[in-house]
Amino acid sequence: MRNIPAYLAVIGVALATILVPQTRAADQPARKILFFSKSAGFEHSVIKKMGDQPSWAEKILKEIGDKHNYEFTFTKDGTIFTPENIAKYDAFFFYTTGDLTKATGDRNPAMTPEGKAAFLEAIHNGKGFIGTHSATDTCHSPGNEESGPARYVSDGDNADPYIKMIGAEFIVHGAQQPSRMIPIDLKFPGIKSEGADFGPMEERYALKNFAPDLHVLLVQDTEGMKGEMYHRAPYPATWAHLYGKGRVFYTNMGHREEMWTNPVFQDVLVGGIEWAVGNVKANVKPNISKVTPHANETKLEAVAKP
Repeated sequence: MRNIPAYLAVIGVALATILVPQTRAADQPARKILFFSKSAGFEHSVIKKMGDQPSWAEKILKEIGDKHNYEFTFTKDGTIFTPENIAKYDAFFFYTTGDLTKATGDRNPAMTPEGKAAFLEAIHNGKGFIGTHSATDTCHSPGNEESGPARYVSDGDNADPYIKMIGAEFIVHGAQQPSRMIPIDLKFPGIKSEGADFGPMEERYALKNFAPDLHVLLVQDTEGMKGEMYHRAPYPATWAHLYGKGRVFYTNMGHREEMWTNPVFQDVLVGGIEWAVGNVKANVKPNISKVTPHANETKLEAVAKP
């Protein structure tokens, strides 16, 4: 095991001593969660349906829902996002790609622009949001299609409203590889010390446009990673933050099928869901500037600047 960078270790211990302990009310009704997996871009294998059979992720989430009292609705149909339907759910779980207002990719019906605006307003007004993996490869900001180093430049002020909600934007990924996740907040539900060596084979996203108010839970340890997109300081890999009154949780993990059955990943995911739907409380004071102060800086970004 490599040593955790000193400043991350110190901050992680400090945060663990000040966060509000999680609490959960007894006998809560089932939380209703819409799992949306439209792929306007690349469709990942874990969310691909074969005929009427549920996808791999849907099977796992059904098991998790039965265990933790979540009632999942699974759909790839963007027309579900109307004010009337949005009001039925406690939270929205995205595993998506591309411009969701376009009927491209998997050809399933797209969100309307009004539906996207209503969805974002609902999160801002207090609904929960959970995103895994390619949820950050969704509703890209203008100019993100640029090739070469220019694609790495962060411009959070001009990010798409969806990107501002979720908290960061996908740039590119390299080859799948093992790489350690550094736990920062051991008091947040699902983030446990026994995951300190957690770094299985996975597809790791390089990200930009990190929101300044992120409460970072897991940090991507970039030491020794293969691929120029990872030649940068450690950056957030899993986080929580408030979007208005809404609770937003995201983890960049979830590409590979075996990740969904991994007990550490499931702990992280369930902890994020529990917080997003309001079953537990946690202090999500912004810490990104302390634990990953160089998150929005990459060497390729420097090349792109005059």
